[in-house]
Amino acid sequence: MSAGPRLIALDLDGTVLLEDETFSPGVVDAVAAAEHGGNIVTIATGRGWDATARILHGLGIRPDYVVCSNGAAIMSRNDSVENGYERHTTQTFDPSEVLELLEKELPDATYLVELPDGSRLYTSFVDDWDLRDEDTQRATLTEMRGHEVSRVVVVSADHTEEDFVRMVEEMGLNQVSYAVGWTAWLDIAPAGVNKSTALEAVREMLRVPRESVVVIGDGRNDIGMFEWAAAGGGRAFAMGQAPDEVSRVATDITDDVEDGGVAAAFEAIGVGAT
Repeated sequence: MSAGPRLIALDLDGTVLLEDETFSPGVVDAVAAAEHGGNIVTIATGRGWDATARILHGLGIRPDYVVCSNGAAIMSRNDSVENGYERHTTQTFDPSEVLELLEKELPDATYLVELPDGSRLYTSFVDDWDLRDEDTQRATLTEMRGHEVSRVVVVSADHTEEDFVRMVEEMGLNQVSYAVGWTAWLDIAPAGVNKSTALEAVREMLRVPRESVVVIGDGRNDIGMFEWAAAGGGRAFAMGQAPDEVSRVATDITDDVEDGGVAAAFEAIGVGAT
């Protein structure tokens, strides 16, 4: 790994955050120490921007770029705008065919789509989605089909993570990434878009060598960024509780989120709190 500053990208749910949305032990101090050492710490999450912004604040970081919506959105820092960030890149697709397929398989599921400006349409309320009145609106699936979207999210209380994997294989959906936090859900992004594609764009803009990349995560939607980091000579840390198929593509395994896995990973690369 290069001796220069590292680009460290962190997943949120199950990595930085515990189930109750408090921070994993030691993570705030570890992030502060890493930044003090000249490293770049950012976020790469399946969450939308609104739900990500408050975590950045809690971590005490303001990176130049933040990856949201499983790579479909890159936010860039702009101190002249109200919340300090603006949309740098948004990838979209027509969800009509995907929604039609899913409705046949999961007619009783709850659906959400994220529009290019970050606003969201949803069929019914799900607490984990952090829905806010000013940027959300209830809609039917028919109404959702009339928009270009950056992602489709599906939650079904009657199905497990494994059920979603099987359904995707059976339906042949090739533009799917799996965002599994503390509730199993299916997160569908534009074809060819995932955390790794956005992080590669961020890396190029920041001019960080490939071998200076470190990524940390725990879910199936982190597989792409793990493979990307490892292929470039960087490091990819899987949290201790990660599924086997995620751990298999990691370069390193750290502790569970409850035991401070991010802080342990930072210590392993020599950038954490001492």
